[in-house]
Amino acid sequence: MPTGKVKWFEPAKGFGFLVTDDGQEVYLHASALEDGVTSVRGGARMEFGIAQGRKGAQALSARLLDEMPSVARAKRKPADEQAILVEDLIKLLDGISNGLRRGRYPEKAQGAKIAAVLRAVADDLDA
Repeated sequence: MPTGKVKWFEPAKGFGFLVTDDGQEVYLHASALEDGVTSVRGGARMEFGIAQGRKGAQALSARLLDEMPSVARAKRKPADEQAILVEDLIKLLDGISNGLRRGRYPEKAQGAKIAAVLRAVADDLDA
């Protein structure tokens, strides 16, 4: 079976393109992906069959060989540093909850900063 890399794949549209090791572009539809796989990242290596469709080469039975490493995961902080941030965030949220119990929301600017910190920590955890 031929192998190649994902050139790009748009999960919302359900298709993308592969480039074989010899440089041929091949159409990849989401239905050709193996069971349980709904999306692939650009650069991921795949093994697939090729059939000629109406508009050219089309991938059949595409199987993921290796996923591209996550850029976000590579850039996230080490776990011991992240633990300190989470502990500080817990203290911050505890202070906010005390104000909320008294019927007071944080000021808009402070709320926006807290939300940004929450998103950043969540992104690091989700990577």
